[in-house]
Amino acid sequence: MASNLLKGTMILTVGLLLSRILGVLYIIPFYQLVGEEYIGLYQYAYVPYSIVLAVAVSGIPIAVSKFVSKYNTLGDYATGRKLVKSSMLLMVVTGVLGFLVLYFLAEPIAHSVIKGKDTSITAQDVATVIKYVSFAVIVVPVMSLIRGFFQGYQHMTPTAVSQLIEQIVRILFVLSGAFLVMKVFNGTEKTAVSFAVFAAFLGAIASLVVLYWYWQKLKPEFNGLLEGSGNAISNISLKNIYKEILVYTVPFALVGVINPLFQFVDMITFNRAMAMIGFSGKESGIYLGMLNLTTHKLVMIPVMLATGFSMALIPYITSYYAKQDFGQVRKSLDQTFQILLFLTVPAAMGISVLANEFYLVFYQQSETGTAVLAHYAPVAILFALYPVTTAILQGIDRQKLIILNLLLGILTKLVLNTPLIKAFETDGAIMATALGYIVAIGLNMLAIRKTLHYKSPMVIRRIFLIVIVNVVMLSLVLLSKWGIEKMFVIDHKLEALVVIFVCASIGVAFYGYVTLRLGLAQKLFGERLTKYTKKIGF
Repeated sequence: MASNLLKGTMILTVGLLLSRILGVLYIIPFYQLVGEEYIGLYQYAYVPYSIVLAVAVSGIPIAVSKFVSKYNTLGDYATGRKLVKSSMLLMVVTGVLGFLVLYFLAEPIAHSVIKGKDTSITAQDVATVIKYVSFAVIVVPVMSLIRGFFQGYQHMTPTAVSQLIEQIVRILFVLSGAFLVMKVFNGTEKTAVSFAVFAAFLGAIASLVVLYWYWQKLKPEFNGLLEGSGNAISNISLKNIYKEILVYTVPFALVGVINPLFQFVDMITFNRAMAMIGFSGKESGIYLGMLNLTTHKLVMIPVMLATGFSMALIPYITSYYAKQDFGQVRKSLDQTFQILLFLTVPAAMGISVLANEFYLVFYQQSETGTAVLAHYAPVAILFALYPVTTAILQGIDRQKLIILNLLLGILTKLVLNTPLIKAFETDGAIMATALGYIVAIGLNMLAIRKTLHYKSPMVIRRIFLIVIVNVVMLSLVLLSKWGIEKMFVIDHKLEALVVIFVCASIGVAFYGYVTLRLGLAQKLFGERLTKYTKKIGF
């Protein structure tokens, strides 16, 4: 199980990592094309789009993978096939409805976000970009259904490849469209952003084409399993199938919406709260763009690991839980928590320590941007933990608790956001986000412990060891950075990139050496790593 879980996770993680990297890198030229002031318009479109998308489809891949995995384990391959065939039309209808909702709510949303007149971005500008991005909602539900079916058979490659192709196509159209508008046709930054957000629709179409290719390739395997089961027709009614899928989907639809919903809370409260303490609409708009787009892009890089784990973990936990094999469930939890923190903590803290250099490389020299990134980056650890804890609750059929804990986390963010922004400005929004996630994750962990009687002193000891090693590593990175800054003034992108490369190399080398010498890495990653480490004397 451990080997298969790691393999599935790594496939998804590599695809997500490449997708995240591209999703960050394209912002560099796009930022230079439209500028700091108008980059915020881009996030005004994507936050409501992400919410509608999450409500409409975000739970579908995991819900379908859980459903298919459960019945495949029971030898009933026909039920999963019946679900996919009957759901295609439903997904098309869902996509069209989601598109209509977002398109016609664009104006009200825009007017709730933009109140003042002392800003270069108007409510009409925001409404326009929301309408452009809404077209992507038409395609995504069908795409999500097919991804979930593949994952239920533990085929993670189609999801990873389709996500990567989707990102590549989207970025090509974002950059080429913005370049043509700005440099060839002498258009405005607002028009360039409108074309850029429409690229989400084109990327989704490309992803759907890739998934269709994989469907044709894997169809003989699926047919073979169906015929070999001796039961080519499902005895479960569509009513019962959809009832079970709905039970699975609703909690994860809410899970998928948590991050964009937190951002939406910032969208509707940030400008107003900043105005209360004397900031102009233009200033608060720039700071909100930093919080919800430029720094958020970088903060979310370590989180891709959690997404890969949560998607790969669900079928395994579901399978073992269905067999009442609680020992294997607990072992999978032990492995997941340790590997997740082993990789996420140094990545998040490293971005925080090198925030000035990261912001300069990707955007420009900015004391405010650096401060926001440095304070926001550690929250990535919470962003990573949340989807994994909810995936575990989903796998053990505790959907109601997922909903309750999520709502309490969002309520915490909503209640604290305005007072904390008034007290600490942009840092206040970050603090409210962190506290909201802490509430939701803490309640999830209590539910896991109570349901599975999960208690692992070994995991606590390993986490404590990981923290100690990270503290020493980050001290070494800070010392290296201080030494470089004593010799050179870091005020250009190339210099900042060299600092990141040197400091990150030192940090990775130290972290790798110490964890291998302690045997920690070998214990977490198993026989495959041990086979290679023995050859080099570890």
